[in-house]
Amino acid sequence: MLIKRLRLKNKADRRLKFGHLWIYSNEVDTKTSPLKSFELGEQVLVENVNGKALGIAYVNPNSLICARLVSRDSEQMLDKSLLVHRINIALSMRERLFDKPFYRLVYGDSDGLPGLVVDRFGDYLVAQISTAGMENLRDVVIDALNKALKPKGILFKNNGNGRKLEDLTQYVDVVSGQVPNVVMLEENGVSFQAPVVEGQKTGWFYDHRMNRDRLRPYVQGKRVLDVFSYVGGWGVQAAAFGADQVTCLDASAFALDSVHANAELNDVQDKVETIEGDAFEALKSLKSAEERFDVIIVDPPAFIKKRKDIKVGEQAYRRINELAMRLLDKDGYLIAASCSMHLQRENMVDLLRTGSRNIGRNLQILEQGHQGPDHPVHPAIPETDYIKSIFTRLTPY
Repeated sequence: MLIKRLRLKNKADRRLKFGHLWIYSNEVDTKTSPLKSFELGEQVLVENVNGKALGIAYVNPNSLICARLVSRDSEQMLDKSLLVHRINIALSMRERLFDKPFYRLVYGDSDGLPGLVVDRFGDYLVAQISTAGMENLRDVVIDALNKALKPKGILFKNNGNGRKLEDLTQYVDVVSGQVPNVVMLEENGVSFQAPVVEGQKTGWFYDHRMNRDRLRPYVQGKRVLDVFSYVGGWGVQAAAFGADQVTCLDASAFALDSVHANAELNDVQDKVETIEGDAFEALKSLKSAEERFDVIIVDPPAFIKKRKDIKVGEQAYRRINELAMRLLDKDGYLIAASCSMHLQRENMVDLLRTGSRNIGRNLQILEQGHQGPDHPVHPAIPETDYIKSIFTRLTPY
């Protein structure tokens, strides 16, 4: 097998031995294997300082994460055979744990396929490729998905910001069969339409599935506010679980149109209303109008996208949750969620504690959750563990 070699510096193989898959550019022995000698996305044989083979990786010589391991077998490159094998392994676990075909089928590094995410909506697949190495295998990925699942259609939603870091162009394209603009899914017994073409990311966020299911005992007979509602994943489920009245708040008119469609789909349209606007300003307006809610869900987009944003982002999380707390009736419930990997769980708890003290309320943490099993955590890669939800109760002090 003719393949270039990527030689690591002394002791730079430690993280790979511990199970990690990434290689940083400052770990490469650039005298022996200059990064400029590699093509974007090329597969290479990784060696330690003594020339011992560690496995196969694909390379991006222009990125801080300059290589990602795809096989620890130095003879096995990432090809259609290995892709089909790993997709089938991922599929077998999802089919065991979920009784219907609606889940994240492939979760990147955690499923041994770095740079690839695939969400399944029954007969349709929506995939995202975020690395040059996986983009080089684009056609092979399509063939592998077709062989493993035989879907009616595959949509590539390759317009994420991560592609910019890999010098990749952005595009949205149906690459196999046909995919409608809106697809159906079921979550926790509730039906939804997901706008896979025009919506955020893959059109739906399966990662909070288990946390949304936890809503059931909290919302029955209650007045609920869903902040950053998107298409109603939390709010419509709350209505279906027995809430008396639900208000969904989002800045996107398109998303709120989907909220109404999803409410009607579950025959809870009479319970669900929407507010279009900036969440921070809308919460202030609701406070001025002396509105009160029994349960408030705050599930914002990632306020902390990079490590340098931690301080500002943490303040944003504190502010939005404190604004929500001010709208809670006495003995009310706040479900605070985060998708920021850089927000540590203990810091999130502390931000909620600070917010409750600022308004003179007592905070109780009732239960906590994270992402579901279709987003398995790679124990050596903390970036794969990112979802947090904290169910709290606020009482008079």
